[in-house]
Amino acid sequence: MNIRNLAIASLLALGIVSCAPPQKITYFGGLQQGEIRTMAENAEIRLKPQDKVTIVVKSKDPVLSNLFNLPITQQIVGYTEQQALMQSNYSAAYTIDGEGNIDFPIVGSLHVAGMTRNEVGQAIKSVLLGKQYLKDAVVTVEYANLRLSVLGEVKDPGQFVIDRDKFTILDALSKAGDMTIYGRRDSVTVLRDFGDRQYAYKVDLSSDSLFRSPAYYLQQNDIVYVSPNNYRQRQATVNGNQLTSASFWLSLISVLTTVGVLLFK
Repeated sequence: MNIRNLAIASLLALGIVSCAPPQKITYFGGLQQGEIRTMAENAEIRLKPQDKVTIVVKSKDPVLSNLFNLPITQQIVGYTEQQALMQSNYSAAYTIDGEGNIDFPIVGSLHVAGMTRNEVGQAIKSVLLGKQYLKDAVVTVEYANLRLSVLGEVKDPGQFVIDRDKFTILDALSKAGDMTIYGRRDSVTVLRDFGDRQYAYKVDLSSDSLFRSPAYYLQQNDIVYVSPNNYRQRQATVNGNQLTSASFWLSLISVLTTVGVLLFK
């Protein structure tokens, strides 16, 4: 290969690098103002073994209803346990055992695995009314330890708490500080456990298909992974150097300058 051909090849290589197609960095591609989209079926969070929930029973008779609440482990100074329970938002948590049960005060063992938190509250309320323990019980069930993980090309990867129903993949990414500029909006993976099996869902955040994905609403213990784009993958080499570092471009400019001098002298 002569010097002229070498120079042309070098310039073409530089042109290919500089003219690489832009990456998709926007969400909800093609979404128009006022447009109506079909949403994914609301897959409510259903409790599993080892999940923890807080359950608080209240009625017009606080002394009687407190018999159905777990004793709190931290009391307010100067208050009795019952007074502390009424004055504080703190309550102890129930851990669902391997059989899917909790041991509820006075009532005994209750099977709650597979239920939503609202279904758990209604089931307990029915038992209290059926056994004539309380006629005006108000049962509040909240999540205590439900979490998911967000990994990959996000600003702050880590574990995050699911604090409500209808927790979406967008909520999870928001908690992780959103994707970096290197994250692939069209290739987000959600890993989900079903018993002894794990399913993988591919989610495209740049498409309106996002809202119909079964992974749009997240579940406890889900893992959300944001893939790096091609540019990010090319940055790392075997020895850890970066392809697009300043030294790389200085070296490339030096080579092209040398070629130009040899070609046109």
